[in-house]
Amino acid sequence: MTTDDVSTATGSPASAGKARAKVPGEGSFWLSEWVFPLFVAALAAGIFAGTHLYYVYRTGTFSDVAVTAMLKAGMDSGSYGAAAAFGAGFLFARVIEGPMVGILDIGGSLQTGVGIGIPAMLLAAGVTAPLEHFWLAVPTGAVLGALIGALILAIRRATVNSAGGTSTFGADVMMGAGNSAGRYLGPLVIIAAATASLPVGLGSTLGAALFYWWKKPLTGGAILGAMLFGLFFPIAGK
Repeated sequence: MTTDDVSTATGSPASAGKARAKVPGEGSFWLSEWVFPLFVAALAAGIFAGTHLYYVYRTGTFSDVAVTAMLKAGMDSGSYGAAAAFGAGFLFARVIEGPMVGILDIGGSLQTGVGIGIPAMLLAAGVTAPLEHFWLAVPTGAVLGALIGALILAIRRATVNSAGGTSTFGADVMMGAGNSAGRYLGPLVIIAAATASLPVGLGSTLGAALFYWWKKPLTGGAILGAMLFGLFFPIAGK
């Protein structure tokens, strides 16, 4: 038996490493890096189009009730500062976090950022056309998504995928801090839901109370309760 035979039979570290390095479908369309911006563009196009439907028909948004209430308050009062700051802040944080930890939070980056933050900034600047016309909303969302996907890849190449790059640059700490701080947002969600409508606010309060009784985070109960009551008591449009 030759040396090569022994190495194969015993499973040398080199051969084991090669076996682990092989990923099913590696190099295919679905796992190629360049297709990531296309996926993000498709998601963002649908989400932005949903915001267009809400802007025109008061239904269709992909964001949760509490966040959508911020946009509705801006549409009613003409002040989009809260929605723009909240949505854009989430978008910025998730775009920085995603490349580092390898997870893109669709809820924070796209549903909140592209669905609420960017539309609020456009409306605050007096740009209403992308939100008034469906045919313009879809390509606008797609372009925004493609830019976000390309930016994430650029950040990833400059940090964790750079030569000798092995650090998450603190993004994992930011991810943990966000999850820990989320438990204190329950009362704010209840207030935002109550501002949207009385039944939705009542549902949010009951959901938070149940989750408190079950020793679960209040925020989840407040959001689920608001969504459930919003299903049976929809917010009437103008």
